[in-house]
Amino acid sequence: MHVILTWTLILGAAVIPLGAAAAEPPTKQLKDFAFAKRPAQARALFEERRPKDQALGAEWLEAMSWVGRAGAIAGDWNQAADYSERTLKGCELLLESRDLDIDPNGPLSIATGAAIETLGKFYAAMGDRGQAVAFLRERSQQYANTSIETRLNKNLLLLDLAGKPMPPLDTSAWLGQRRFEAADLSGKVTLFFFWAHWCEDCEDQKPVLLRLQRRFRGEGFRVVAPTRLYGYVKRGDGASPDAERTHIEKGRVAEHPLLSKVPVPISAENFVAFGVSTTPTLVLVDRQGVVRLYNPGFMEEAALADRIGKLL
Repeated sequence: MHVILTWTLILGAAVIPLGAAAAEPPTKQLKDFAFAKRPAQARALFEERRPKDQALGAEWLEAMSWVGRAGAIAGDWNQAADYSERTLKGCELLLESRDLDIDPNGPLSIATGAAIETLGKFYAAMGDRGQAVAFLRERSQQYANTSIETRLNKNLLLLDLAGKPMPPLDTSAWLGQRRFEAADLSGKVTLFFFWAHWCEDCEDQKPVLLRLQRRFRGEGFRVVAPTRLYGYVKRGDGASPDAERTHIEKGRVAEHPLLSKVPVPISAENFVAFGVSTTPTLVLVDRQGVVRLYNPGFMEEAALADRIGKLL
């Protein structure tokens, strides 16, 4: 699981000298290396810049998590596991004396979630799906009711939801007039479209779903569109629950050609239970109420139509 690290970093023709410590972690550069599938460069940059002979703070742990993620993205699972384990151990050390959610969107939360996510992917890539599921389930329980619970549930469900009965959906509150109950799953193919009022990808997904609804409606297909409140109407501007609900219902649901015609349950619990840390998230359920697709993120029309058509 461990790798031999090289300590010289070459970026194109530029050489960064050893010992040139930086006050701030090079997180953006590490992220760029990760998405460019250059794990060796990410590793070398981090090792050259990191503080030596001292425990890493939250910002540096977030940076280290990108070295692990760089390995996972490129398929270098030794690096992914090594740096993710080190990141998680560092986070757990800090968590002995501080609250994970003192800053729910801060570096400690990000680093902890990323390290656990990458280790789950590592176990699955090594062919041990059972260990991956057990690890993610244990960590999801450990971090229940924290800012990373939803993220951990997403990774767990990616491995463990398809082929199982649709979990219960909280239907205690609604937007609009249409209703849906769990018993209604029987006999129809149902697509659950988890969306957020601020989400640009959700806006792109809505016309796709509208066309699919019109195409397959006569064959026993329907859409249910769960959403939730986030505490604001515009980013950075807080809003009361009543104000946000009114904004969503009047501005997003009432006049939309898709949302005005489908059930829209509203519940934060649904988003946690279904791991909706990515919007949109799509869950496709067959006529027997069994999940056949769990897809965090936008899905192209042709691919989604093919999956729906096979179930119809």
